[in-house]
Amino acid sequence: MTVTAIVGANWGDEGKGKMTDALAAKSSYVVRYQGGSNAGHTIINSYGKFALHMLPSGVFYPEITNVIGPGTALDIDVLLRERDELLARGVPVPRIVISERAQVVLSFHRLFDELEEERLGAASFGSTKRGIAPFYADKYAKLGVQVAELYDEERLLQRLEQSLAAKNVLLEQLYNRKPINARDLLPELLEQAEKLRSFVCDTSKLLHDAYRNGESILLEGQLGALRDPDHGIYPYSTSSSTLAGFAPIGAGLPPYAITRIIAVVKAYSSCVGAGPFVSELNGAEADELRRLGGDAGEFGALTGRPRRMGWFDAVATRYGCMLQGATEVALTNLDVLGYLDEIPVCTGYELDGQIVMEHFPVTAKLDSAKPVLERLPGWKCDISHVRSFEQLPEAAQQYVNFVEAAVGVRVGSISVGPSREQLITR
Repeated sequence: MTVTAIVGANWGDEGKGKMTDALAAKSSYVVRYQGGSNAGHTIINSYGKFALHMLPSGVFYPEITNVIGPGTALDIDVLLRERDELLARGVPVPRIVISERAQVVLSFHRLFDELEEERLGAASFGSTKRGIAPFYADKYAKLGVQVAELYDEERLLQRLEQSLAAKNVLLEQLYNRKPINARDLLPELLEQAEKLRSFVCDTSKLLHDAYRNGESILLEGQLGALRDPDHGIYPYSTSSSTLAGFAPIGAGLPPYAITRIIAVVKAYSSCVGAGPFVSELNGAEADELRRLGGDAGEFGALTGRPRRMGWFDAVATRYGCMLQGATEVALTNLDVLGYLDEIPVCTGYELDGQIVMEHFPVTAKLDSAKPVLERLPGWKCDISHVRSFEQLPEAAQQYVNFVEAAVGVRVGSISVGPSREQLITR
């Protein structure tokens, strides 16, 4: 039996969607276990190019069951819209199931996300304004709405009124907005509930049965280790755990089920959103790497914002792989670096007059950290056609070996292009 988690080692944007898409062909189930529509996985296949925000990345395989687990922030509008877009573009009807225990992102979660980012101004956290922080705040304050409650109108109204009691005070007194009437929210939610009805089930039992039967399960993480609220660059983090350790909780599997953890690492660094980013580039150097990165440049799959760019950061990546408990690394976008004569890499941080290499500092100290850069030889050629490690130029092989040694985890696969076929397995 195989349960594999695919997770990010850095700030997100590592290429997890492509890796999930590539591995899904050998899986029976693909599971989203945390986060919501606040980030996207870009996938390129024979149907075209897609940016998925709510749907699991196995939806292009009609024989795979795609699971929205209880740990996710379910944005119903986004899920239904993405499904309709897939069908409109010729993708076979995907098999989707949604946990009856998953909680729903409500319209006022998105509203409060927007209002708070506006209030914070220059001090904002770079939210995607999809309501994720207010959603998880409600979840842990026991004010959330579970999918199952959408089918009990009286209970649903009661839950909405409980959640809005304090929020309406804030709307009027802090944000100078009109209060929200809970009854006004019912028609849309009840309509959405009917559209979801055929997908809703006890996904935890479904996955436990699949696990006992030895079926292959793929757990798909969102964002990366450095966006984890406990271990990442808090407060510039997301609001749910991005670590593989949370995967069995958010999916509904026993903690010992996961036997393989693939940490996805980009051959350079990128991120969308605020927070410390020690190896960050600026100006023309960043623009060139951003323009060449990926299929259509380095821009957020959801926001379209230009990603912040940097060189590979060994300190942050080693820390991320450690947090994830990585059993192997998938190295993505190696082909992008083919334009460089020499490739800078960040091997340490200069902090308070000392060189830090083995320890990833807390957020409060990262602002003053400066990158310690070394340079590796470039290969100055296109490697997008290469399909085996041995066929890579020697300098490219050296780069892969450097990453492997720097993070202390075996590089098991290497991506040299955006399509699922452009993957080297070692």
